[in-house]
Amino acid sequence: MTYTTDLTDKEWEIIELLLPQKKKTCPPKWTKREILNGVFYQLKNGCNWDDLPKDLPPYSTVFWQYKQWRKSGALEEMQTALGTRRLW
Repeated sequence: MTYTTDLTDKEWEIIELLLPQKKKTCPPKWTKREILNGVFYQLKNGCNWDDLPKDLPPYSTVFWQYKQWRKSGALEEMQTALGTRRLW
C-alpha cells in the first residue's frame, strides 16, 4: 500500500546518500526507504508510533532508527536537501 507521505523516487535519490552508512553484518529486513516512509507517516499524521499501519516496518524499528537519524543530524540534512515543503 502507498501513502501520501511515501518518498518519491526523486526524493529518495536526493537523500539516500545523506544517510549514515553502517557495516553490513546481515541483510536488513527493512530498507532505509521503507523505514523513512514509516517516519514520515508518523510525523505527518501524529499517530502513536505503535499505531503505524501494519504494512510499514514495525514501530520499534521505525522509532529506533528515527532517534538515531535525529541524533546524528541526518533528519535535518534531509530536510535541507528536500526543502521545508517536504518534512515536518
